[in-house]
Amino acid sequence: MKRSDLQHHQHSARQYINGRWETGATTGIRRNPSDTAEVVAEYARADRRQAERAVRAAADALAAWSHSTAQRRADALDGIGGELLARQDELALLLAREQGKPLADALAEAQRAGQLFKYFAGEALRPHGETLASARPGVQVDVTREAVGVVALLTPWSSPLALPARKIAAALAFGNSVVFKPSERVPACGWMLAEIISRAALPAGAFNLLMGSGRELGSALVDGAAVDAISFAGSAAVGSRVTQAAAKRRARLQLETGGRNALVVMADADLERAVDCALQGAYGCGGQRCNASSRLIVEAPVYDAFVARLRQRVAALRVGHALEKGVVLGPLIDEAQLARNLEWVRAAREEGAELVHGGEAIERPSPGHYMSPALLLALPGHKAVRGDVFGPVACVLEAQDYDHALALANDVPDGVCAGICTRSLTHAPHFRRHARVGMTLVNLPTSAEDYHVPAGGRLKAAGDGARTQGRQAADFFTTLRTSYVCAG
Repeated sequence: MKRSDLQHHQHSARQYINGRWETGATTGIRRNPSDTAEVVAEYARADRRQAERAVRAAADALAAWSHSTAQRRADALDGIGGELLARQDELALLLAREQGKPLADALAEAQRAGQLFKYFAGEALRPHGETLASARPGVQVDVTREAVGVVALLTPWSSPLALPARKIAAALAFGNSVVFKPSERVPACGWMLAEIISRAALPAGAFNLLMGSGRELGSALVDGAAVDAISFAGSAAVGSRVTQAAAKRRARLQLETGGRNALVVMADADLERAVDCALQGAYGCGGQRCNASSRLIVEAPVYDAFVARLRQRVAALRVGHALEKGVVLGPLIDEAQLARNLEWVRAAREEGAELVHGGEAIERPSPGHYMSPALLLALPGHKAVRGDVFGPVACVLEAQDYDHALALANDVPDGVCAGICTRSLTHAPHFRRHARVGMTLVNLPTSAEDYHVPAGGRLKAAGDGARTQGRQAADFFTTLRTSYVCAG
């Protein structure tokens, strides 16, 4: 489908509750951040009453789904994954129009969503338990994993297909019933995912979609007594409120709130490779992702050369409409996010950081939320280095040696991942062991993660340590049962 064909291609998105599509209490409109004159979706906005009905439906469906065969769950997830992959081009177009991610990045995300469902189809069939020898004769001990129950999934706008996919697929694979609430900024992507899932022959109520206010629906789900577990991804501020609410009623919680991730560049690194890693990690997907390396920590001997080369590469990045060929950076998600990023740059300069490129609102032929990528030379104490920036903004810090670089990398309260560019067989393994994050990368951008391995932050502001991918997802989405059997 050509871009011109999409100008009047709108989605009318409804709630999906207890196996039926229904309208909401009110309606909302989502516009294309690349062209705000274009309406991408008109969507139903649910109210608290509908949220409560969705939770009840999930609770009623739990027994049928959790006790279904592993083969049934695997077949359902495999079918969902297959349709996602078959429709990846259509999904990528929708994602690019609604979220502003360049089409190539949007296609990669659509593919990842399909791969995640395929992967967890296999996990549904994999035995997740063990038989142990008892300390007593004639006794057998089995440890098995069972569904936690009703799981509420609250996901952000930054990755509107892949991030919900990994949570939904994992939850369903282990027999949980799901109430899914996507960000109100990406309702059409959430609806499209739900529309595909709705044809997977799940019991009515095993999967439910709610769209609308995060404040109203989020509180209904987090406070809901029938919700056994909550998986939240989003801002640290909202994550803190979710944590407090979940703790009051002792609900199981999985938290992902991003971080101020670091990329360390040592003097012995391949400089061109290091610049590539910085460019992809800091500015890929507009820096609007939780694993963006917004802090670039460079050893003194190569600091000037690195900055000069990175500045040249950043200046060459093409900013524009997400569907335009050759565009590397699309728009910010909305006007408020653009304003926040511009304010971070302004505040950094006021503190004394040097802006060597970008950091300005720019215009393109279509009205959108465009910003030139910002590259700042900063000091460790600057707010832009330590704050929750979410956009195409990177700060370069100078380190005197490896120990100083490691200290700078760890000198923030939150971090999902950290990378190092080096040829040293001493520094690389030491960094992997001592960087206080959930994932480390050597000579790779911080965004270079696979779909079948664990993802998540350490026990810091970036998350609670629970993993959302790989076999370790079972640790959150299941509960253990220990059974003793005596032959009698």
